[in-house]
Amino acid sequence: MNPKLLLPLFVIALFPLVFGNSYGQIVSGGFGNSPFERDFGDVKFLDAYFGTLDQKIEVEAGDSNVPFTVVFANVGTQDITGIKGQLSLPFGFSSSDGPGSIIKADSDSNSLAGKNFHLTFFVNIDKNINIQQYPGTVKVDYSRLRESGVRTAFEDFQFKVTGDSVINVRALEPFLTSLRTNNVVIEIANDGTAPISSVDIVSSNTQTERVSTASSTTNVENVVILESNWDVGNIDPKSSRYLTATVYVPEGLKDDTLRIPLSISYYNAHGDKQTISKIVDFYIKGLIDLTLFNVDVIELSGSQMVVGEIINEGNEDGLFGFVTIKPNGDSNIKSNTQFIDEIEVDAPVPFNIPIEFDGDPRYGEHEITINIRYKDGVRDELFLTNDVTIFVPEPEKEDDSGPDSTVIIITVAIAIGVGIYIMRKRKKAAIEASN
Repeated sequence: MNPKLLLPLFVIALFPLVFGNSYGQIVSGGFGNSPFERDFGDVKFLDAYFGTLDQKIEVEAGDSNVPFTVVFANVGTQDITGIKGQLSLPFGFSSSDGPGSIIKADSDSNSLAGKNFHLTFFVNIDKNINIQQYPGTVKVDYSRLRESGVRTAFEDFQFKVTGDSVINVRALEPFLTSLRTNNVVIEIANDGTAPISSVDIVSSNTQTERVSTASSTTNVENVVILESNWDVGNIDPKSSRYLTATVYVPEGLKDDTLRIPLSISYYNAHGDKQTISKIVDFYIKGLIDLTLFNVDVIELSGSQMVVGEIINEGNEDGLFGFVTIKPNGDSNIKSNTQFIDEIEVDAPVPFNIPIEFDGDPRYGEHEITINIRYKDGVRDELFLTNDVTIFVPEPEKEDDSGPDSTVIIITVAIAIGVGIYIMRKRKKAAIEASN
């Protein structure tokens, strides 16, 4: 060979080595070594999560037979069919078919070109699994229409065990009082293992808002609720938030149960908005409204007594009533109690408690406390306490003047002498008669 031709041929041979990689390329992701070459696949991974195609669900350790959905897109130019999947998950996740079984799923339909399709597997979660993110791999077998043979695609992905949020509501004080404005505190508790965020609560408290309900399970339209919407915020697992409401209950609902419906919307651990309904129940008590008046000191049957009257201006009788007087300050009046039984509505109930002193009687003004103790319809013990000033008058002295003792002695002596004289005279007359 002509030596003059060797040099040009050598330069031409080196040219691809020097400039072959000078173009911008992406080798990963199925691209070839040339900027003009693309090795596209037919299947592209989109998402993987616990739940079905229409609904993601929250899961936690120990859940069994949980649906696990993997979503793909058919990015090829042809329809595909015969879609089958096999799932590989870390230790702690297993097939619902039993230990050692392969986690697999089949698609019931073809996937048209440019459309999405999904595979749903069913998985058991070990009770020792932590709430965190995990890696996974899915294998997809499929065939192109009008083409023989099976193609296979592998996709790596990340998925999360979210935990499960469990929302409960309850009233801290489940009793309301009729004829009165009640300050209500309601606890919103997340008893689950997944956090919830942007919690918003709405109460429907008018008949108009409930007109679409054919058979209402609540009577909330009969009360007045001043608030109807609460922005609670985020609630972490095993924690609570509180909302307050002002509720006025009319007299007609006494001894009834009030059911307040709450619509709770929030975002779960998947970031999906959820709305649930809860009902908070209250029992409506009657009102016992006592007033003490006409407190005085009188003398009755030779004893001084503290007297007064109690009137109940509510709509329920007070039960097992007791009235107790106690000394205040430097008063030496002894504590004393009287049982008055029922305190009826609109009927003054009198009391009278004898005054006894600790030591010598002290007359004049005394500071005392009158304590009324009773129970309501649910047997809660209630108290009404009044500090009053009473005036204890000194009793009038009895007239101790009477017959002089000397006169009594002389009278007795004369009577004895007269008696002796009469007895002797009768004895003498009897002797003379016998002679």
